[in-house]
Amino acid sequence: MPEGSLTVGWIGAGRMGAPMARRLAAGGVDVTVWNRTRAKAEPLTADGARLADHITELADRDVVFTMVSASADLEAVLTGDGGLLTRADVAPKVIVDCSTVSAEISAAMRAAAAERGAAFLAAPVSGNGKVAAAGRLSLVVSGPQDAYHQVAGLLARIGVSVTYAGEGEVARLVKICHNLFLGVVAQSMAEITVLAEKGGVPRAAFLDFLNNSVLGSMFTRYKTPAFVKLDYTPTFTPVLLRKDFDLGLAAAHDLGVPMPVAALTQQLVQAAIGRGHGGEDFAVLLPLQAAGAGLQLEPEATAVDDGLGG
Repeated sequence: MPEGSLTVGWIGAGRMGAPMARRLAAGGVDVTVWNRTRAKAEPLTADGARLADHITELADRDVVFTMVSASADLEAVLTGDGGLLTRADVAPKVIVDCSTVSAEISAAMRAAAAERGAAFLAAPVSGNGKVAAAGRLSLVVSGPQDAYHQVAGLLARIGVSVTYAGEGEVARLVKICHNLFLGVVAQSMAEITVLAEKGGVPRAAFLDFLNNSVLGSMFTRYKTPAFVKLDYTPTFTPVLLRKDFDLGLAAAHDLGVPMPVAALTQQLVQAAIGRGHGGEDFAVLLPLQAAGAGLQLEPEATAVDDGLGG
């Protein structure tokens, strides 16, 4: 089916879902959005999206995307009371879930979709809300390859790269591996930044060098303003990161893979939550590392670029 003729439903207009849906609507795609709190979805109407009062209103859409916070939320919006797959007369042709959920729940939702004749694609993303707004998300997809080809054009509008990883739930493992590395890199970035600053190097200077070295990345660049300004406005919280570490270390246990560095990082993330920082951005690992080094951080006034055009 040609991409331009596809009708799209979108479930979840939060910090990540809203900018992703906006990219489709602003690009002329026929999008109808449902969000638990309707007011959060209302700004999307300025980009051409329509709003649904009930999830079941989206069941006649060709493709429905879901972007929710956790496994239980995905179950609720698909098979719970008033869920997408509970309407008896119709179901979407393809469901694309962009959330980070367990492989077990993903498989259960795939089976529920199949019972209704709907293909299910796992399509978790890498990036935060600002990355999503800039169109710089990376997506990894698994599920039926023919369904992937049907929606590949839509996915390309959402992110800068889309990787098809294979059948079943393998995209879930890819995303969990990614987020384990994300946490380890964030902790390591905090450690080396504190080391440099305690030795007399301004954070902005050190991170400018790092970002322009072979070790610089989109992640180190877009985390730099938070590290320099000490701005912990949440983009991804320690609580959400802990969830991914729990999933990742459980997978490592099941597959017999030792992960000593990831296991230690999980404990440091847990310590951040235990100290009351669970609702802040996970860049809060920086001041916690500084405290352990006897260093009192202060915001730096230096202008820094996040690499996202913002």
